[in-house]
Amino acid sequence: MSIKLRAGVALIAVAVTFTGVVAATPPVQAQGLFDALFKSPAQRKLEQRARQQARQQPRKKVAAPAPVKQVRISGPSYHRYKADTLVQVDFDKIADPMVTGGIDDMGLSPLGIDPFAEGRPVLADLSVRALPEAAKAVVDYYSAHPDYVWVAGTSITDRARSVVQVLEAADTVGLSAADYKVDVPADAFDVTQGTERQKELMAFEMKLSVAIANYMLDATRGRVDPNRISGYHDFKRKSPDLAKQLEALSMASDPAEALLAQNPQGAHFEALKAELKRLHELDDGARILIAENVMLKPGQTNPELANVMAAIELKGSDALKTDNALLFASYAGKPEYDQELVSLVKGFQKEAGLKPDGVVGPATRRALVGITNADKIEKVRLAMERARWLPGVLAARRVFINQPAYTATYYNEGKSDLSMRVVVGTKSNQTNFFDDEIELVEFNPYWGVPQSIIFNEMVPKLRADPSYLDRLGYEVTAGGKRVSSSNINWSTVGRSSNIGVRQPPSDGNALGELKILFPNSHAIYMHDTPSKSLFQRDTRAFSHGCIRLQDPRAMAAKVLGTSVGDIGSHIAGGQNKQVQLSSKIPVHVAYFTAWPDDNGTVEYFADVYDRDDYLRKAIDATEAARSS
Repeated sequence: MSIKLRAGVALIAVAVTFTGVVAATPPVQAQGLFDALFKSPAQRKLEQRARQQARQQPRKKVAAPAPVKQVRISGPSYHRYKADTLVQVDFDKIADPMVTGGIDDMGLSPLGIDPFAEGRPVLADLSVRALPEAAKAVVDYYSAHPDYVWVAGTSITDRARSVVQVLEAADTVGLSAADYKVDVPADAFDVTQGTERQKELMAFEMKLSVAIANYMLDATRGRVDPNRISGYHDFKRKSPDLAKQLEALSMASDPAEALLAQNPQGAHFEALKAELKRLHELDDGARILIAENVMLKPGQTNPELANVMAAIELKGSDALKTDNALLFASYAGKPEYDQELVSLVKGFQKEAGLKPDGVVGPATRRALVGITNADKIEKVRLAMERARWLPGVLAARRVFINQPAYTATYYNEGKSDLSMRVVVGTKSNQTNFFDDEIELVEFNPYWGVPQSIIFNEMVPKLRADPSYLDRLGYEVTAGGKRVSSSNINWSTVGRSSNIGVRQPPSDGNALGELKILFPNSHAIYMHDTPSKSLFQRDTRAFSHGCIRLQDPRAMAAKVLGTSVGDIGSHIAGGQNKQVQLSSKIPVHVAYFTAWPDDNGTVEYFADVYDRDDYLRKAIDATEAARSS
């Protein structure tokens, strides 16, 4: 008996040792031996009945995670613009200064009656509207300086007249003179109505200062708040100290010049001003219309071909027309786009700086049709408004990216030192418009895949093929821990799943050899790309929002202040590494459909994201609010 007992106990021990987990039901032989030795018949019978009941009950299944609806992350949206509201200037808040000097028996100061104090009662009935910041600034200024600035004796000053001229010429700097209109008192007046004259002069003084404050605000930051247009605009709106600027203007030797200086300074703005003046002096020339949706390829037949030929005859160079004089003379309006006509179109495309492929599409149509002077004036005025969102003075060393031009330019000492083609975001993945500072260059970079790409593009594929990212060599994290993509139940992945994806450095990495970082909330940066062929296209809106550089090594060398050879040595090692700039460089990720080239000649570009339309509507809403 004792031998059998030790054997039974040993059998149980072996089961525990090798499984690592105690079984819910011991092995049959061990269980029977244990029951026979240590349990009464009644106890064994009760336990047997309980086991039978347990077997008869259905087992509870552990519920699998419920699939979640596929997440789609949308980009920013455009808004219906809400203009700034004008407010009544509360002139009653202008502090009445305490008289601390000697007072004579008649209650007058030793020098006689204070003209400003004499005109003060007019303020109680004066109704003037202004931007809130301007209204406050005027009250603050006159509370600290209770005296006339633009009036002397019984007339206005020459300084006032010069400032009024600046306000009347506001249209020449892209603003609207109607926003700053001030009626100037006549020089002649009835001397017997001295009180009325004082009222007139006090009203002029205040209206002019309010108009100046409004002008200063608009000239400095623009009439439109860009962030109210869409989520694609990201600017901290400027808040100038208008009371201090009014004080500086009152003491300036040339107040008109000082007021004009509130506008952006630099060659870019001067070029826009000169272009606006030139356009206003021109008449619209002849123009051939071509259907907006035209797409004409060699060998096709299209009735628009006649308009294409007429436009080339109008827009083409004398040399092109001379070389093809016989073709123009013999063309009789046929719609067949044969090889002879294709050669002519290619010649025009080459002159226009387009890819000479013979295909008449949107870019070639724009070059053939051109835009009217009225269209150009509108683009220049919009460019002047956008220029006010940038710093008033652009840094001498900077990078300027103009999305509609598909270019990135490096400036040193205020001059263009390097310019190249870029690829920007598609219309559904637009590149934002903002300012920042370049901080570092990363070589052989990882690509941290944005959440929008993960959920909008990768997850749908992963639900059908969980190993998709593993095969492509991507690294996946869940809750911060590295996992295989095939081990994730992608049907349950939602916005709160804390999933991360990145692509390690490699020849096929989406960021290529390097990226140039200016950390921002939009995850936008400049980088290399393996898709080099896209730079040959005229329209280059193909990315998910970042800026792909045609010559990333050259740009990296400029911002790091080193040679292209040194950049190559950083890349050659194949290791991921970051190099900080010795000093940060301003970068403007901008959007201008009219912008001057290095020679000051204003060039015009297609409105790739339709942002001109949205800005025009915002300006219209602003003008309506101010005139209501």
